[in-house]
Amino acid sequence: MNPSFDILIAGELYPDLILSGEVTPSFGQVEKLVDMADLTVGSSSAIFACAAARLGLKVAFVGVCGPDIFGRFMLDELSQRGVDISNVIIDPHCQTGLSVILSRPRDGVTGERAILTHLGSIDRLVAGQITQELLQKARHLHVTSYFLQTALQPGLPDLFQRAHALGLTTSLDTNWDPTETWRGFDELLGGVDAFLPNENEALAISGASNAEAALEILKQKSRVVAIKCGRSGAIAGRGGETARVKALMVQVVDTVGAGDNFDAGFLYGWLNDWSLVRALGLGSACGSLSTRAAGGTSAQPDLEEAVRYVSSYG
Repeated sequence: MNPSFDILIAGELYPDLILSGEVTPSFGQVEKLVDMADLTVGSSSAIFACAAARLGLKVAFVGVCGPDIFGRFMLDELSQRGVDISNVIIDPHCQTGLSVILSRPRDGVTGERAILTHLGSIDRLVAGQITQELLQKARHLHVTSYFLQTALQPGLPDLFQRAHALGLTTSLDTNWDPTETWRGFDELLGGVDAFLPNENEALAISGASNAEAALEILKQKSRVVAIKCGRSGAIAGRGGETARVKALMVQVVDTVGAGDNFDAGFLYGWLNDWSLVRALGLGSACGSLSTRAAGGTSAQPDLEEAVRYVSSYG
């Protein structure tokens, strides 16, 4: 039986409300005017879902939101971008989460941010809600925002095992651990086929002093590891093979979601049996191109655009 979806995402679901300008608040009922307000697709999982669908992958999302305006906004945005939302759980007993991002200029350009997050439904998904029937419909299972999804954490190793037993491959992008303890990763990474940290996360988890050393350590645990190194590009390895690519030179407006767009590009190549360097190049292109506009989804490239930047890779 051919799976209905290329990727199933087990993730968190919430929008970002971005306020831009002179956003430093003054208490005491002082009203200040800001330059702009944008309600955009937030959450790493949702940004990744939109990016993967934009590249042409068939994408399904399972997560939790509330029966409120923020939940409806996110479901509408995902659906409009071609993401299957039929398995999203609408919990009448909770509110959809929200991040309020205060973005102010530094040296004449947007550079400083403060983020206020209401968890709401962000940490409500549990592994048991991801059924065997749902897993059987997909080729691959992707998880991100590990440290926000606290209810998912205990059951994640077993979820990866269940996915493998049904023939799915798995991937993980943890994001940063606010406690900086990075517990339980030896067991967890053993069930991850593609591990996709950024450089700081890779160094923290591995204890290494540079990305190359971290790669050598981490690829002993997962089948393939791709490390995002910001302006320096990205590095990846599997077995005895290593690849490195540069980041694209673009006019950066906003880096929100760049890592999630990278993940979508890399996994597109990996799932389609591209060479390691070519998959890494597509990831780097998608991540770089996504920074051309505010928010994580506004400048997401389609496959035709992104592939133009990887034609030189094998």
